[in-house]
This record gives sequence, structure tokens and C-alpha cells, in this order.
Amino acid sequence: MSVARVSIQTGDFDLSQEVAALRAGDKRVGAVCAFIGTVRDRNDGSTIASMELEHYPGMTEKAIEAMIDEAHKRFDILGARVIHRVGLLQPLDQIMMVAVVSAHRGQSFEACEFLMDYLKTQAPFWKKEQTPEGARWVDARVSDDAALARWGISAPNA
Repeated sequence: MSVARVSIQTGDFDLSQEVAALRAGDKRVGAVCAFIGTVRDRNDGSTIASMELEHYPGMTEKAIEAMIDEAHKRFDILGARVIHRVGLLQPLDQIMMVAVVSAHRGQSFEACEFLMDYLKTQAPFWKKEQTPEGARWVDARVSDDAALARWGISAPNA
């Protein structure tokens, strides 16, 4: 059974279940690298009571699929899975996961970091943060030209 490489969902996820599905009895897998992002209670100096994430259905998945394809070209990996939640989230909630499997740890670490840098800088998500000053919409992407340059990716506005 094939596991979807990208899921954009409102519900939570279980890392152990996701990794087990990604490994799926593949005896070539010698390394699993996973990253989970969680909702913090602060951003840009403001307290965050909650956040709501939105995306463009279809477009977001396609963009992340393309980066997973690129990770397969750049690194010797056997598989990757990205989950990103949307909707209303509270501090401490899991918001996203990247998991990568390979024969050796170095390739898993690099591919996981590559995908994380992409998600933080390029993935099309927008968030509305609830702060003591009221609600504010912000682009969820972070400008990190150094992270992009590391992978040979130019910033979209460069």
C-alpha cells in the first residue's frame, strides 16, 4: 500500500503511525529523520492565543510534491512524507511534520532539512494570529535568503 507523500489536514497526526507507514517493512531503510513543528505562544514579540492557517487547496499540495521530487533528485532517499495542518490551532498543537527515510542517516538529515527550509520559506500558507491587540493576517512564509541560498534556490523576489 502506498502512503500519500503530502497531506494538508485539519486533524492531528501520530508520528509513530506516520513513520511506520513510511517505512512499511522496507528492509533498505536504515535511517528515519523526522521533524515536528508545534504552535508557539509568541510571535514577533506578541502573545498568540491561537492561529488559523489557510492554504490554496490543490496548489499547496502540488508545490510541496514538487519539493519532495526535488529532494529525491538531490538526496539518496527512499521516501518522504509531509503533513501540514490548517484551520484553528492552539499553542502546543502539532502543526506540521516532515519525515524522510533512507539507507543512511546523513541523507535523511539533509533531505529533512531541505524540505523544512522550503516549507518555512516558500510553501503557500497564510495565518491569522489572535493577539491581545486583535487578529492579524500574516504570510506564514519566513524570508530566509541564507537558507534558500544554501540549497541553490533563489528568493522569489530576488
